[in-house]
Amino acid sequence: MLMGCNSLPSTTSTAPAKGQFVARQLDFEGRQFHYQVFVPATSATPPGPRPLVLFLHGSGERGDDGLKPTLAGIGPWLTQNMDTFPALVVFPQVPEDEEWRGRNARMALAVLEAASKEFTADPQRIYLTGISMGGYGSWELALTRPDQFAALVPICGALRAPRADRPGLVVDQVANVAAPYQSVVSRLRHVPTWIFHGALDGLVPTTDDRAIVAASRQMDAGFRYTEYPDVQHNAWDATYRNPAMWEWMWSQKRP
Repeated sequence: MLMGCNSLPSTTSTAPAKGQFVARQLDFEGRQFHYQVFVPATSATPPGPRPLVLFLHGSGERGDDGLKPTLAGIGPWLTQNMDTFPALVVFPQVPEDEEWRGRNARMALAVLEAASKEFTADPQRIYLTGISMGGYGSWELALTRPDQFAALVPICGALRAPRADRPGLVVDQVANVAAPYQSVVSRLRHVPTWIFHGALDGLVPTTDDRAIVAASRQMDAGFRYTEYPDVQHNAWDATYRNPAMWEWMWSQKRP
């Protein structure tokens, strides 16, 4: 349940002349969470409700400053394209040593709700993407709200923990399901999905993503999959600078 949203007096919710990041905070389930919202320039979007991208960061961006999630993944791309990027982008943050599970998954959805309302997002054009730990989180949130997102772009994620030192790095929605890959595809087959991974990833192996894609093919669900042959864990830089990915994303719209 949304306990309260306190806005920092850094900007208004209308589109600024230039694209900019603004700071916000949310009081949620007994804790205060800081987050950022990228607000596109007036010239980058037509009048009216705007598309919104919910971005889930990786392990290295955890904390409580609200800023680190903008420093890896989609954030640097926005910094390079401040005045032309055509959508709102919301950056919730997981506390240190925690995952995109439980309260943090609920917090991300509450942050999405607050930002959507304040900055006038188009509910038919809300997109979800995440990197590494945030790739896991993308599956978690999409499975939690399968009818909310117009498209899903998980990058170098998975469903189950690949390492003994991260037993909590799992997607709760399918953690106890006998056939998790088929379950994901069955529950999200109506959500346009494009998965990205580096073939040489030594932190999060391609195993789960390949299995999801194999299930998609068996079930004729149409999930897309791009595996970069010479890329290790950082599959996000190539993905976010790929104009074909953005063209595909913007073409998706919930009915």
